[in-house]
Amino acid sequence: MNHKRGFIAFIAAFVFIFFFGFLWHGILMKGAYLETSALWRTEENFHAHFWILILGHAVLAFAFTGLYVSKVGVNCAGAGFCYGLVLGILCCGIELIRYAVEPLSHKIIFMWLAGDLISFALMGAIVGAIYKPLSSNEAA
Repeated sequence: MNHKRGFIAFIAAFVFIFFFGFLWHGILMKGAYLETSALWRTEENFHAHFWILILGHAVLAFAFTGLYVSKVGVNCAGAGFCYGLVLGILCCGIELIRYAVEPLSHKIIFMWLAGDLISFALMGAIVGAIYKPLSSNEAA
């Protein structure tokens, strides 16, 4: 296991998923969230909990990268993309369960599903492109 490359992949995954989330949710979906503002935290309350948002992205990137490094472990953007797509599908299942029990609009759930598939697939490609296992000479 190449811890140095794994750590770099984790940092890249964190930066990507955080900024993708900002663009997707903070800009692209802003109108949908405003239409359902009673469901969400106020702006002030959101800012008070912003550190939890950062922590959540870090935990997500850490688990995503750690699982890739320990179970897939190849230097291949394509393999990473497929890995990310599978985990994106897993997250879509979670979002569908939320949709069944929360009063979310059709627009929000479809955007969440698309965002999960896109972000996880791209994050997987990034991690797969960066991570490179140690060669047998380096491991010895």
